[in-house]
Amino acid sequence: MNAAEFVRQAKSGKIDPVKNTKKFLEESKKIDSDYHYFLKFNEDAPKQAKELKKGRLYGLPVSVKDCICVKGLESRAGSKILEGYEPVFDAAAIEKIKAEGGVIVGKTAQDVFGFGSFNVNVGIGYKVPKNPFDKTRATGGSSGGAAGMVQKSELPHIAISESTGGSIAAPACYCGVYGMTPTYGRVSRYGLMDYANSMDKIGVMAKDIEDVALVMEIISGYDERDSTSKDLPAEKYTEKSDSRFRVAVVKESLGKGVEQDVKKNLIAKLGKLKYEEVSLPLTFRYGIQAYYLISLSEASTNLAKYCGMRYGKHEKLEGNFNEYFSGVRSKNFSKEEKRRIILGTFARMSGFRDAFYMKALQVRTKIIEEYRQHFRKYDIVVTPAMPNIAPKFSEIDKMTPLENYMMDIMTVGPNLAGFPHLSMPSGFSKGMPTGMLIIADHFQEKKIIDFARSLK
Repeated sequence: MNAAEFVRQAKSGKIDPVKNTKKFLEESKKIDSDYHYFLKFNEDAPKQAKELKKGRLYGLPVSVKDCICVKGLESRAGSKILEGYEPVFDAAAIEKIKAEGGVIVGKTAQDVFGFGSFNVNVGIGYKVPKNPFDKTRATGGSSGGAAGMVQKSELPHIAISESTGGSIAAPACYCGVYGMTPTYGRVSRYGLMDYANSMDKIGVMAKDIEDVALVMEIISGYDERDSTSKDLPAEKYTEKSDSRFRVAVVKESLGKGVEQDVKKNLIAKLGKLKYEEVSLPLTFRYGIQAYYLISLSEASTNLAKYCGMRYGKHEKLEGNFNEYFSGVRSKNFSKEEKRRIILGTFARMSGFRDAFYMKALQVRTKIIEEYRQHFRKYDIVVTPAMPNIAPKFSEIDKMTPLENYMMDIMTVGPNLAGFPHLSMPSGFSKGMPTGMLIIADHFQEKKIIDFARSLK
């Protein structure tokens, strides 16, 4: 049963939203005890389900990634430094979900502030989510809790998530669900705890493309509270269009380092559809470097405010400011948070800023131009969502930080450039899901959704 059918039955009285919410929480807690998909459950959800508006999401359980603010529900972006923080407002996307009758059931697990490809970089003292198909493997990051729960839940449910460099596409691929990352500026970032301001985007995960279309239609739109929000006419993603698509497959994405079954499944998913091969040499050669220089520079700036005074976990006031500041951050930031702060701070220091950060911004412009050149001829550009199936935790333990970062090779391009993209299931390899990444030009989410429908 997809979301639209669930809402129809709820409105007709066949499903009781209160009973269903209680049932969903019971199921989720049982799953969570083994798989660790939630950081916080909304225990007031059944009570809130009594007073819902009969909108387009009436009674539907909705989980929210921990970095997106929900009023009165602890929101910590997966980091120990924000333990105990309860927002006094809802993020713009959550306001829209609630206005349509969606029930917020809890906050899902993530890498700290979104720092990771596998969701193993959890906050100090938190548990790592496990893949719904194999507990010895990762869910993908940084939105691993969201993707795992969407796949594992037997009851209708959608997840609101966030992506900076692939944090929706990677876990959606590894967990075998749909993950939509919209154009930068399509969905308001108001109420999102920043990783990298120029790339963060709020999106959707679901088991069905129609659920993605419905929720995208609801959360999209202009918001004057977000200076990056684009004022564009609303699109009807739920209206199906029988379109023909000019499709290109990126040849570099099928090259060395990509598992054979991932390639085979992508070509099989395209079926008899005609496509041409194109090349994105700049993106595949320089995308990772540009992405990490920009994102870590912005992250180190954003995390500077968590010093235990105005923001972040408070400690006993002792010593001078630097001693207090260092003590709070040393105790509550994880190894990965510290690594990214150090790298980002170095890249934007006087004497290095022009050589690293500014140069990376110039490369991003070139990457946008490279994609745009192909979008003049093609409607859709396709790559695998990830080059492999979800790795085992034992394999991740042996990876260097650089090898970890290289896993984002497929997803950093569209994220850097702000293009909309969707990870959809393409098949299985060794019992684990593989994914296809569908990319389109800015604000062409409708084309992506219609193309995914045509491949179902």
